[in-house]
Amino acid sequence: MKFPEEFLKEMNDFFSRYTYVPQEGFYESFEKEPLKGIRFSRTKINSSDEEKALLKDLGEGENPVSWCSGGYYINNETGGKEALYHAGVYYPQEPSAMLPAQVMAAKPGEIVLDLCAAPGGKACRLGEDMKGEGILVANEISFDRSKALLRNIERSGIKGCVILNETPENIASRLPLFFDKILIDAPCSGEGMFRRDPGAAKSYMNYGPKVCVPLQESILEAAHKCLKEGGSIVYSTCTFCVDEDENQIKRFIERHPEYHVKAHPEITGITHGGEDSILPGSMRIWPHLSEGDGHFCVHIVKGEEKDLKSASDYLINSAVKTKDKNVEAAMGMLDEVLSDKGREDILKGEFICHGTGIFQMTFDEKLFKGLKVVKTGLYVGDIKPLKSGKKVFEPSNSIALAINRSEIRDDSYLGLTRDDDRLIKYLRGETISVTPEDGLKASGTILVGIGNYPLGFAKINGQTAKNMYPKAWRLI
Repeated sequence: MKFPEEFLKEMNDFFSRYTYVPQEGFYESFEKEPLKGIRFSRTKINSSDEEKALLKDLGEGENPVSWCSGGYYINNETGGKEALYHAGVYYPQEPSAMLPAQVMAAKPGEIVLDLCAAPGGKACRLGEDMKGEGILVANEISFDRSKALLRNIERSGIKGCVILNETPENIASRLPLFFDKILIDAPCSGEGMFRRDPGAAKSYMNYGPKVCVPLQESILEAAHKCLKEGGSIVYSTCTFCVDEDENQIKRFIERHPEYHVKAHPEITGITHGGEDSILPGSMRIWPHLSEGDGHFCVHIVKGEEKDLKSASDYLINSAVKTKDKNVEAAMGMLDEVLSDKGREDILKGEFICHGTGIFQMTFDEKLFKGLKVVKTGLYVGDIKPLKSGKKVFEPSNSIALAINRSEIRDDSYLGLTRDDDRLIKYLRGETISVTPEDGLKASGTILVGIGNYPLGFAKINGQTAKNMYPKAWRLI
């Protein structure tokens, strides 16, 4: 690999100055094949035995990522036509990128911000850890990239989430001292991506440290203004550059001495910054020392760390009561397919209308007034007018992927096996057949899935099920 001259100078200087990291094998590691990984969803998977069975089903061995629970190294490409991917059972993710959300360790009841969230892997993990009990704000400054973020949040079935398309400064101005935890996967020079993305080395020449350092500094300052006393920031990059990593945080703490680094020596497989390092308590993944691409991560706390869980001030947990006919139609359809457990889990909070769309809110949406919102709450579906003048409710696939098998009535769920040709037909948007052996009701709305993992809705009538899988999501 041909490296940029500035990068070579930077890294040679690093290894000559900081002998606690050996240089041997560093440059050679860029000639190796990039590692692939998947992370199983905490909202879909309940045990390690289930993970092992799914790995076998995917034709993969059990090779866990040491710094991420639910993360595994894999040999094959995933996604595309894989039904488990479409069901949100796992998220394809470079193994090193799994570290920051693990370090953040979001909890139910917290208010959490992922400030640079696209494409969404870290935000999904945060939402899974929060178990739908709290407020997750996933922000992406690029509108085009926010679309990928939205799709991944929906696929993962994350509840209690708002997606913003904002600048960090606007969020800080609108929501000062609001968040319990903030994740910053900062835009960076991308040196750790050189072996994975040939374009990263070219991009480095235009978007290297000189461009990234001031941008990162401004993002950190905005995060500081948003963060509650006792809260924490996890800052990460995929670069080796000390000025973007350790020195960036050292300068931040000099400006804000109330912060301190929280070390995580319990995490194995990575290089921990000891007392002889540039920033004690920080963490790095080196491609010649660990099984992953280059990554930097540090956890800093504002004052004395507190277990804040302050979302309770804004949550709506009561059972839904409404006289709105559109909302009643949506709830009627959901009631048709939900089990007793599902009614208890899903039919709570507040169902609101935005135009023809219906959303389930578990928090006050007025919190985000004045900010550019891409999505707020859980998108339940739309009221569609018919030629006859009547209106019908059409459920969204977002709600299908947010419902677990135990929350669905047995006569309203068609679980297909991998070798059932109806599975690929469903993902293509085709009408599928049903038989008495499927044990389904004679008519009405059902959910279709792979095994116990829902994929989407269908409308059953006798021996056929009309496909309701979204056109934009279908296999070509």
